[in-house]
Amino acid sequence: MIERALLEYFRCPENVVTMSLADKLSPDAGYFRFGNEICYGRTAAGERATHPRGALWDARPAPVSEGDALRLLFDPTEVADNLRLERYAEDAGSLEVLRHKAWQRPYYLLRNFMPVAVRRALQRAYLRDWRSQSFPRWPVDHTVDRLFERLLLLSLRSRGLSRVPFIWFWPDGAPSCAIVTHDVETDVGRDRCDWLMDVDEGYGIRTSFQIVPEERYAADPVFLDKIRSRGFEINVHDLNHDGRLFSGHEEFLRRAQHINRYVREFGARGFRSGALYRHPDWYDALDIAYDMSVPNVGHLEAQRGGCCTVMPYFIGDIVELPLTTTQDYSLFHILRDFSNDVWKNQMESIMGRHGLMSFIVHPDYLDGERERQVYRTLLDHLVTQREAGRCWMALPGDVERWWRQRKHMRLVPAGDGWRIEGSGSERARLAYAVVDGDALAFSVEPAASGEGTAGS
Repeated sequence: MIERALLEYFRCPENVVTMSLADKLSPDAGYFRFGNEICYGRTAAGERATHPRGALWDARPAPVSEGDALRLLFDPTEVADNLRLERYAEDAGSLEVLRHKAWQRPYYLLRNFMPVAVRRALQRAYLRDWRSQSFPRWPVDHTVDRLFERLLLLSLRSRGLSRVPFIWFWPDGAPSCAIVTHDVETDVGRDRCDWLMDVDEGYGIRTSFQIVPEERYAADPVFLDKIRSRGFEINVHDLNHDGRLFSGHEEFLRRAQHINRYVREFGARGFRSGALYRHPDWYDALDIAYDMSVPNVGHLEAQRGGCCTVMPYFIGDIVELPLTTTQDYSLFHILRDFSNDVWKNQMESIMGRHGLMSFIVHPDYLDGERERQVYRTLLDHLVTQREAGRCWMALPGDVERWWRQRKHMRLVPAGDGWRIEGSGSERARLAYAVVDGDALAFSVEPAASGEGTAGS
């Protein structure tokens, strides 16, 4: 069912969206365009490029409708999976993959012997070409989100409809969502957690702390209980943060057993890998409810790529909460930017698509007044958006539970309208995607009497 991913994204009635392939798909995958969106996958016509640059074949003129079905020259579910699971970046012969492998092993072998200034200079040298990366799009890539919106618009037109109901993305009709996370990498960061919780509490924000369980520092039960008792969240951060978690499948499986033990010991539900290294096809070995290791755009990460969406999505039964903004280390030490402009621009772009704003701020790097002021300015801005009703401030675990509930909700006819059924539906809102010229506009139905309000 090639419309599966679109239906899961919008949670709209299945009979509204019907798609089929115009012809047999090619055996090989590559890059092509669908209007302005760069896609990766197999096609039933045209040519597929090996790189996302230059003039790419455009599949947009091809969609036609036969009866109620929209006929396409590509499989949108396959394309969405290729982007969200970064399968476009998996070619083992690509120059980028070879470059990364050649750098990674010697760097981590020597890392502990290098002064901090040397490490940062090497990282800047490794990432010096980041501005030349054309795909995914910096500073936020919305390819999957725009692709689904365009296909839903075409589906409505093929059926002569002006609007379609769907289950709104966030609880209580919130226009978007925001989470703040803290990766604790060293004993310096661990010892700064009390202070950081004080700062977060001062803004009325609860955050999550990702704890490295082995080698880096002692994470004793008293330390963990203190975080939990204050209403913050604990997740597991890698195993020992040595950069080798995904160095090979057998090594990953061995380490995953230890990670799963720490997940149980910490009472954690979530995970993030060190340095955002990742291999989503291996995640089924992890006993976690959600992961936070995939960037939206990975130009400034050791492992390039990106999931090209600002919405959570499922990797098997694991909810992926993608990192949709630049992490603080890259901001401070790669871009050398202390203005907050990058974060604010990314926030506006994500809120414009009703997406998830997710942040990593390390206690380890908040070691100067300039860095601390940047973080306070971020919290100020987030509080402003929350109080204006523009976002739902949540813990990562809250977002995972909501996204899992939403997946199992369904719309059922109720008189002249629709009703949402399923666990958690009391916080769900009926929304409509409305044809507005050559685009879709969204409207959210108000809460019933006695129910919550957006942004709360």
